[in-house]
Amino acid sequence: MPSAPQTGDVVVERAAVRYRDRGGRSVVALNPISMRLKPGSFTALIGPSGCGKSTLLNAVAGFVPLADGAITIDGAAVAGPSPDIGVVFQQYALFPWFTAGGNVEFALKRFGFPAARRQEEAVAALATVGLAERARSYPAQLSGGMRQRVALARTLAARPKVLLMDEPFGALDAQTRSQMHELLLRIWEARRITVLFITHDVDEALILSDRVDVMSAAPGRIIDSIEVTSARPRSVEQVDDTYIANRNRLMHMLRRPGAAAPEPASRAALVGPIAVTE
Repeated sequence: MPSAPQTGDVVVERAAVRYRDRGGRSVVALNPISMRLKPGSFTALIGPSGCGKSTLLNAVAGFVPLADGAITIDGAAVAGPSPDIGVVFQQYALFPWFTAGGNVEFALKRFGFPAARRQEEAVAALATVGLAERARSYPAQLSGGMRQRVALARTLAARPKVLLMDEPFGALDAQTRSQMHELLLRIWEARRITVLFITHDVDEALILSDRVDVMSAAPGRIIDSIEVTSARPRSVEQVDDTYIANRNRLMHMLRRPGAAAPEPASRAALVGPIAVTE
């Protein structure tokens, strides 16, 4: 078991985001939000479409400036993109003219890594996601799951303290998605990176995370937070009473007035009932 992580402490203090529309009017994209992601924790963020989940993630990543409040990582203010903060989106955004290895190396070049280290870290990252033998393959030669693994390797190669994931597995089929869950949890348990994971899927949130934060409809604010204590590994085929209670609570929160219903909670619901363990 790895020792307790000492880095990756994310503090969001009354962070708010506003922008100007075409008419020059101020629009609230994110209500003031406060939250803390403890070092090595895995937090899922769930809420209706358009509530500001991605805006919050982009603010933590340093992509979106704050109108008010502050975001710090290990006490240092987030002032822009950094190798300490890795981001994985639903769209792979791989360069088709680069190989898998080339895509990973290019991301490291952006942060000024020297050539020798870029190659070394790219090889190690692709091995971590099980694609060492496909380093010379181009994106068109890879399946959707493999492309997302390259995208994950590209992010892990910089050895970030914090990993931000915006519905990264939403476009994958059920079997591949399950495999990506297992891979992500193996990496998290080995490295204990602080993870913030956005999803619309209640079961995905409960399977992966230590805590689930629920956002209201736009402009979003956090309206509930659930500590997930069910023993790992978790599966929608075998769940305990705590899992079911948490699932029911989340579904209730998401169906409150002002909060749109989520997408189907799990593809497992299409194949059969959930078995309850003792």
